[in-house]
Amino acid sequence: MFPLIESFLLFINKLGYLGIFVGMTIESTIFPLPSELILIPAGILIARGEMAFFPVFFAGLLGSILGALINFYMALYLGRRTVDFLVKKHEKLLFLNKKNLERTDAYFRKHGEITTFIGRLIPMARHLISIPAGFSRMNIGKFILYTALGSGIWTAIMIFVGYFFGSNAQPSLKIITGVIFFVSIILLLAYYLKQRKNPKSSKTKPI
Repeated sequence: MFPLIESFLLFINKLGYLGIFVGMTIESTIFPLPSELILIPAGILIARGEMAFFPVFFAGLLGSILGALINFYMALYLGRRTVDFLVKKHEKLLFLNKKNLERTDAYFRKHGEITTFIGRLIPMARHLISIPAGFSRMNIGKFILYTALGSGIWTAIMIFVGYFFGSNAQPSLKIITGVIFFVSIILLLAYYLKQRKNPKSSKTKPI
C-alpha cells in the first residue's frame, strides 16, 4: 500500500481498541470526525491479523452509543434555544449550521422515533439525529435500542469494507464488495426518499 496509508494504519493500530472507542464517541457527537477514517482502517488491520473483529466492533458500537447519549442529554437538558445558540456561534468549528440541525429536527418530528435507527445509517445525519430525540424527550430505553441497532449495522459494514480491501481476496472480489456497498447506500437513500413521501404519524413530546 501507499506509505501515507501505511502510516495511517500504524496510527490506528497504536490507538488500539480504546482509541477506537474514543474516536467513535467523538464521531457520534457534534464534532466532525468521520467514522470511515476509524473503522475501515481497523478492518484492514483485522484482515492482517493485527486486530480482532469483536473488540473493534464493540469498541465502535459502545463509542457510538456513548456519543449519541451525550448529544441526547445535551439537547434534553439545554433545550432547543440553547443548542441553536451554540450551533450558530460555533458552526465553523463544528462544521455544522442551524439549517442542517433544523432539517434533521423536522425529519424526526415528521417520521417519529424510528429515525434514530434510520439516521444512524445515513452519512451526515448520523451524529445529528440524537439531538431532536433529546428535544422530544424520547424514551431512553428505546433510544438506546434504536441507536445500538443502527450503529451496529453501520459499524459492521465499515469494518467489513476495510476487511475485504485489506485481505488477499482477488481484485474482482474487492470490486464486487465496493459495488455492493455503494448499492446498499443507494437503496438506503431510496428508502429514505420513499419515507419522506409516505410519512407515518408518530407522537413526540415537544420541549
